[in-house]
This record gives sequence, C-alpha cells and structure tokens, in this order.
Amino acid sequence: YGGFEISMLPYYSGAVGAAWSEIGGVKVIANIRGGGEYGPTWHQAALKAKRHKAYEDVEAVAQDLIARRITCTPKLAVIGGSNGGLMVGNMLTRPVASALFGAAVCQVPLLDMKVYSKLLAGASWMAEYGDPDTEDWKHMRAFSAYHVLRHDCLGLPEPPEDTAKGESRPGAWRCPKVLFTTSTRDDRVHPGHARKMVRALQEEAKKEAAPVVYYWENVEGGHGGAADNKQKATMWALTYSFLAQELGLSSA
Repeated sequence: YGGFEISMLPYYSGAVGAAWSEIGGVKVIANIRGGGEYGPTWHQAALKAKRHKAYEDVEAVAQDLIARRITCTPKLAVIGGSNGGLMVGNMLTRPVASALFGAAVCQVPLLDMKVYSKLLAGASWMAEYGDPDTEDWKHMRAFSAYHVLRHDCLGLPEPPEDTAKGESRPGAWRCPKVLFTTSTRDDRVHPGHARKMVRALQEEAKKEAAPVVYYWENVEGGHGGAADNKQKATMWALTYSFLAQELGLSSA
C-alpha cells in the first residue's frame, strides 16, 4: 500500500483463487516503504519528500520478479486503490516503471496532487503528502501522476506560474494497458482524479503511446467502489477479466 502506516499482510481470498489463481495467475503483495509492515520508521521512510522511495520499492519488486523468471513484462500487472491508486499512477508514468508492467488497474485513485487537498477528505492527508499551496509542491510535483503524465510524458506546456517543473520526455514513454475504476459517490477521493487522467490518456496522448485505456465508474458505492456484494462482484469480475485478457491468460 505504501502509505499511512497501513500493513499489507498475507491473507486468504476465495475470490482471488477463483478469478486469478485457477487460471494460472500469481499474486504478489509488495511490502513497500510508507506502509506499516515494519513499524513507524518504515512508514516515515516514504513521507512527503521521500515519497519516491515507495515507488522505487515497487519497481524493485517488479524487477526481481522478472529476474527470477516468475513473470515477464508482458504478463506483469500492478494493482492498487486510493493511495495505492496514486502508486499505480506513478507506475504508469515513471520512466522505469512504465517499461516494467504490461498492464495496470488503478482504483479510486489520487492523481492530481495540486488540488487533492481541496477535494473531499484530501485536506486531512497533508501530513502524509504535503501541502501543495506551499513549498511542498516542489517535491509533490514529482509524484503528482497527472502532472507527470501531461507535462513530462506528453510534453504539454506547464502553467507559467508553476515553478516546480519536471523533465519533459515526449516520445520516449508508453503507457501500460490500464483499467481505471472509481465511484461517483466516493466520499474520500474525488472521482475527478480518475476522470481527468483518463481524458488525458484518451484525448491528449497519441494512440501508440496509450493504446489500451479503459474506464469504469460505478454511480453508487463509496470509496470501496461498490454499494453491495453484487456490485463488488461486478467490479472484480471486470478487473480480473481485463487482466486475463490483456496478460494473455484464459479467463474462466
């Protein structure tokens, strides 16, 4: 998860078994910095200006899986929601990460870190990420996936008043195949994050740079993306069907 001192521990999931393991998929839980798996110092290691450490950890896990031949780039996907959705957004746009993954699922994500603190519950997370209306923006710009996409990956001009700029690299970037999921009634992370990211990928990126971009928004449900078990089943069926199709597994 890589944030808020939340631990991602091994657990049993019948749904993962039926929808993924039985068709030959492997699931890996990455205990990256920013989480709580190894105590407060593990969390503090990826706070604010050190946020990139969490994303470097995901890249390292992906590289290790490939090196050990557990998988390969065309069959490797990354999935995460909320703060984990921000992580996935960075995996889509970072130079190293975007070349490691064949597919991605970005769920109820934070993506535009310039405005996150003004939307819904965002102001309560500034101790984790920083305040974009202060000098913090200089480090936040580097992990604001929406800004990295438009200005670094696509080379679109930045507002002249924005002094925190990245490194433009248009033409050298290709987006993994991606599915975005969100909820109209999310009361924590505004669905506008996912909407504007998808718009940029579909309308501003060239087709060869972002060849497969899917978007699903449930009109009900909160931050979990579903209002009841039927909707939850639909959401996960879409997710695993997308992964099976794009990674070349045979969906049941």
